[in-house]
Amino acid sequence: MSFEDGFMQGPMDETGLLKLSGTIEHVIYSNEENGYAICDLGTDSDELVTVTGTLPYIGEGDTVTVYGKWVHNPKYGRQFRVEQCEKQLPADRASILRYLSSGTIKGIGPKTAQRLVEMFGDETFDVIENHPEWLSDVKGITRKGALAISEDFKNKAGIRSAMLFFREFFGAALTVRIYKKWGGSSVDVAKKNPYLLCEEIEGIGFEKADRLALRIGLENDSPERLASGVQYMLSANQNQNGHVCLPVDKLISGAAKLLEAEESLVENAVEQLIQKRKLVLVKSGENRYLYEKNAYENERYIARKLGLLDKICPVIDTPNIEAFIQKEEMKSGITYARLQRQAIFDALDNGVMLLTGGPGTGKTTVVRALLHIFDSMELKIALCAPTGRAAKRLSESTSCEAKTVHRLLEYSGEEGRGMRFHRDENNLLEENIIIIDEASMVDNNLMAALLRAVKPGARVVIIGDADQLPSVGAGNVLRDLIDSERFATVRLSEIFRQAQKSLIVTNAHAINRGEMPRLDVKDNDFFFLPRETDAEIAATVVQLCQIRLPKTYGEMAIKGTQVLSPTRKGETGTEHLNVLLQQALNPPSREKKERKFRELIFREGDRVMQMHNNYDIEWEREDGSWGNGVFNGDIGTVVRIDPANERMEIRFDDRSVTYDFNMLDELEPAYAVTVHKSQGSEYPIVVIPMGSAPTMLLSRNLLYTAVTRARGMVILVGREETVRAMVENNRQSMRYTGLRRWLKEMEE
Repeated sequence: MSFEDGFMQGPMDETGLLKLSGTIEHVIYSNEENGYAICDLGTDSDELVTVTGTLPYIGEGDTVTVYGKWVHNPKYGRQFRVEQCEKQLPADRASILRYLSSGTIKGIGPKTAQRLVEMFGDETFDVIENHPEWLSDVKGITRKGALAISEDFKNKAGIRSAMLFFREFFGAALTVRIYKKWGGSSVDVAKKNPYLLCEEIEGIGFEKADRLALRIGLENDSPERLASGVQYMLSANQNQNGHVCLPVDKLISGAAKLLEAEESLVENAVEQLIQKRKLVLVKSGENRYLYEKNAYENERYIARKLGLLDKICPVIDTPNIEAFIQKEEMKSGITYARLQRQAIFDALDNGVMLLTGGPGTGKTTVVRALLHIFDSMELKIALCAPTGRAAKRLSESTSCEAKTVHRLLEYSGEEGRGMRFHRDENNLLEENIIIIDEASMVDNNLMAALLRAVKPGARVVIIGDADQLPSVGAGNVLRDLIDSERFATVRLSEIFRQAQKSLIVTNAHAINRGEMPRLDVKDNDFFFLPRETDAEIAATVVQLCQIRLPKTYGEMAIKGTQVLSPTRKGETGTEHLNVLLQQALNPPSREKKERKFRELIFREGDRVMQMHNNYDIEWEREDGSWGNGVFNGDIGTVVRIDPANERMEIRFDDRSVTYDFNMLDELEPAYAVTVHKSQGSEYPIVVIPMGSAPTMLLSRNLLYTAVTRARGMVILVGREETVRAMVENNRQSMRYTGLRRWLKEMEE
């Protein structure tokens, strides 16, 4: 044994992790749901060590070998953070008695443990596992109780083989999920078809399952591998590129390249998946597309339900519509512009109506008018948006309550099953009017879920800026609905007088038309700071956020400035900028605890972003109300880091959420975020670096989206030629979807 910085290092295994062996002396804390525990371990060298991490079904008396590393807890000193754990059952009578007396096995307490060991001695475990009926001979154990004891023992014993088998591939937390799914047969399931893991277990992708499959000797061209690879190609393109479906030839060639297999074998796998109804083949003229079953059903449902709603909505006579509009004009003192009036008329005259337009064109004015008119008709209205920030902004602008779509549908997270909406076809929404704002952010899955809960006869008004980036999730719903020309659509284009004073508004519209924004104005809300090199751009961004903006605008700038970058990589990308901004805005301090995770450091006071939907995690408000779910793009602040219990508290607006340290891969620093991640949000001040980035990211609609995220001020920092390149690049990412096609077919 060697010592360094006062820490015993111990032997290492082949993965480079340190290794300790011993007996669990005391369980300080244990969470049965995720396996996290804090224990005292008596090592083979007679040292008592505090170990923390995923230690599923751990109990006093357990003999374990743990793999991990030493850490220093500011409050509790040296601890051993466990990344893997192997358990061995106690072998001698004294250890068996201690193990059973700890309460690890349900139905066995200290007295019953004593009786069992007295009767069966060293064979106690064998009797519990293989001869449970013998247990009923022990005083206090019924035949039913004996079977329950045996079942619980087998469950807890089975995790040992699972932890040992999966250790190299998944880590302890994922192994617990696998074991919760298949119990004692987990290893057999994985050996038979490792690819079931990526289909059934959230957090295990194709690559991880593939590594396991190839290690245990599954053939490179096995049917299971080919089928899983094809499904992975479809799901990866949904999640990463927004495609709802893929052309057959592109899918087959892409999967063949990924799997290093012959295209003919991949074609056979596709045919098998179609026959099993896991994939759906759609022919459109000479083109053929493949869908995952759920993606196909959701897209078809959107088309059918919107068509139905548009067809069967209650009719309002035209004179009555005109009367409603005139009455609202008199009450509000507003004379609506021609297109605004048309939008209000169409929303009253149709079951489905689409409203689009850029900033300053009066979309909010139309929404307010509709709210007043529908309310005067005594109709129940649901006002919603896809994100919490967008819903909050909608509430503020209309003075009416707006909910996220998830909250409207009464979502909940279910362990291992992801999200569930309580509002659906069997529990319809009561509202007669559904108004959806920021609809460019709504993907296929969310739109389908919302429409399933809309009752027949209700009206749906869909509002958004079709020129912004499409949704992060799969689909291009708003654009497809508009392009189908199937529903009443109004595009507001006139910039109203008050909005004309804002250079943010006029420059955003100029960018959208393919014209250069004004970069020479020094006394408005849109500024350009020329810098040549990426290093100079990054330094200026940091200086703005740290010194110049707070000095001029005070607390509003400190809390309300957001850096939006087109890219993650490079000197002006979010990864590098977050390091610089964290150092400048929230430097290390003795007063602030921090936690290192991979290449990141999380510190109390940091701004962070949730990187994907987590439907299971609980949140709580100050009033004591609570719920589940933190979503992709939510931004919060690290309030407290608790090294002793390996937890971090984060506040997202009015919700407090506790993250275990093993969940930190869900978070990233958010001093700078990508433009894509900013969709649906609005900030008082937006700083946009105009530096180097891949050509595909330097596009017109990305710059337009970034500029329209600002409520009070935009500052571009960088090269004028980069601005020009973005304005001139009208390339929009093409997404393979079928919604427009289904809608046009319905019309025919």
